Amino acid sequence: MDRQEAETRLLDAAESLFYRRGVQAVGMDDLRTASGVSLKRLYGTFPSKEALVTAYLERRDLRWTADLERYVATRDDRVAAVFDWLGEWFASGDFHGCAFINAYGELGEGAAPVASAARAHKERLRRFLHGLVGDDVLAAQLVMLVDGAIVSAAMNGDPGAAATAREAAEALVRRR
Repeated sequence: MDRQEAETRLLDAAESLFYRRGVQAVGMDDLRTASGVSLKRLYGTFPSKEALVTAYLERRDLRWTADLERYVATRDDRVAAVFDWLGEWFASGDFHGCAFINAYGELGEGAAPVASAARAHKERLRRFLHGLVGDDVLAAQLVMLVDGAIVSAAMNGDPGAAATAREAAEALVRRR
């Protein structure tokens, strides 16, 4: 197995395990077993768990954001579409909250690269929303609604949180 294949397997395993169970609940042996990558290759590819968590979050950010952008680009009401997309994600069998909020909540500032990756994701989301509405304050408010809907849906098991947030977003947009 070459380095690229090992990296892909490790990131796939990390995404599945960290997202479902949490970063601290998953050990390197769990990742080795799930990925089929030897421990020596694992540490040769990612010298620390923090490096693997950071890489997992960076990859997830790119994929999550690209999926959202593709979905929104096909809709007429793009702000509402953000929340429609969230609703579909919340109703999926693979929704376990926000990977970035979860990782930051577990590790906080003690893992600076992880915290930086989480902040970068939220900043990318804010810039995307700013591109939709052209206003800094409104974009920041929409990020709050997105994050609130994600946390509410995860904690309460309620995909309807996206519809509630959508209504609030539409009211904010109308006020502008």
